[in-house]
This record gives sequence, C-alpha cells and structure tokens, in this order.
Amino acid sequence: MTTKFTADVVHKLLGVREAQQAPSALMKIVMDQQKRNELFKQFLDVSTDVSHDWFSEYFMSVQADRKDKKQDFTPESISKLVNMLIGSNDSSEYYEVAAGTGSMMIQRWQQDRLKHKPWDYRPSMYFYHLEELGDSTLPFLIFNCAIRGMNATIVHGDSLTRAARQVYFIQNDEDDYLHFSTVNVMPHSKDVEQEFDIRQWLEPEQNHIESTEIPARYNEAIQKLAAGKEDKIEEK
Repeated sequence: MTTKFTADVVHKLLGVREAQQAPSALMKIVMDQQKRNELFKQFLDVSTDVSHDWFSEYFMSVQADRKDKKQDFTPESISKLVNMLIGSNDSSEYYEVAAGTGSMMIQRWQQDRLKHKPWDYRPSMYFYHLEELGDSTLPFLIFNCAIRGMNATIVHGDSLTRAARQVYFIQNDEDDYLHFSTVNVMPHSKDVEQEFDIRQWLEPEQNHIESTEIPARYNEAIQKLAAGKEDKIEEK
C-alpha cells in the first residue's frame, strides 16, 4: 500500500502549520546540508518507496497556483505511460522544462536505474537537466533530486525568455545510490550563461558550494559524454 503524504504529514515533517509556509521552510532546509539529510531520513521513516513523487497529490491539493500560473501536475499514471512510450533510447541524459516537483523526472529515473542490477548501477551513468519557473515548486524539485542521489542541474527561471534566478547543481559526490546528493549553486559567470543560455539574472549570485571536487569516477563519464558529442558533430 502506497503511503499518503497528506498535507498534515508533510507540514508536520517540515515544522509548519500552514500550506503557504511550506515552500520557504523547505527551501531553507534543502540549502542546509545537515538539516536536509536529517529531513530525508525523517521522510524515509514514513516511506522508503522512492519510485514516485511523494508531493504530487499534496501539491495539487494545497500548493498549485491554477489562477495566475495555470499550474497543474502530471498524474503518476500519465508520467509512467509517457516514459514507457518514449523510452530512454539508451540515452544517458534527460531534459525537461516545467519540471514541477519532478513527477515525470522521477519516472524516468526509475526507468533508468531498473535497467541495471543493484550492484552495477551508479548515479554517474545518468544526468538530468531540469528547468522550473515556480518559486513554490523549486524546493520540492531540489528535494526530489537530492534524496534520490541523482546528478542534475536545475535552472530556476523562464524557459522562454531565458531569464533565471539561479542554476542549481545536484551531485552525488560518492557516486553511490545509497548516498544523498549535495546541493550547489552555480556562479553567474559567462561560462554558466553560455552553457545554460541565461540571458538575464533576476537575483544576485549566491555563494553556496557543498561539493568541493569532481569525483574521479565522474571524470570518466564526462570524457565519454564529451567524446559522444564530438562524434555526433563529426557525423553532421
């Protein structure tokens, strides 16, 4: 039986009384590594089934801004169906705009990891590129990536105008699916602007780095990825 993360359960875990307090409270927690990892363990005490988005029903019922932002969220059944129809095509990268709290992304992550035996799977095998405009959804998206030990980037901004607040880099430092990921904020440098096609920054730069180095095992994955891109360019 799937555990329901009702509003009461979520709010109790986050230490808030009202729904409007939840996003800001969670954002403060996800940007503090010690508090974040403690919260992850508390959520996992409620449920260890990470194959679906715990927040989708909660967000649709109490957080979705349907009036101004026309927000609605993809049901788990549709997320599963879309990923089954599209498939991964043996791709190691995933890209999604308007990622919301991450329901569709989680189904892709689930599909990716089930291709491997538990002792063969490494988080560095896959990378997820995400974009999300909503301020209230962002902390839940960061939470969903980090608790699953994923490697991802999250552009917090407008996918059309390319105006962004921040770019977050989520990294599993240990390359171990039993470890949580770290949360880093990328600098507002020219390289970052070029890589993510950022045309305007809407907030000041944040100095928040938890990962101090790229693990050696990631260098091999990066080199393979770069080589694959070069081969595609040559074919064109």
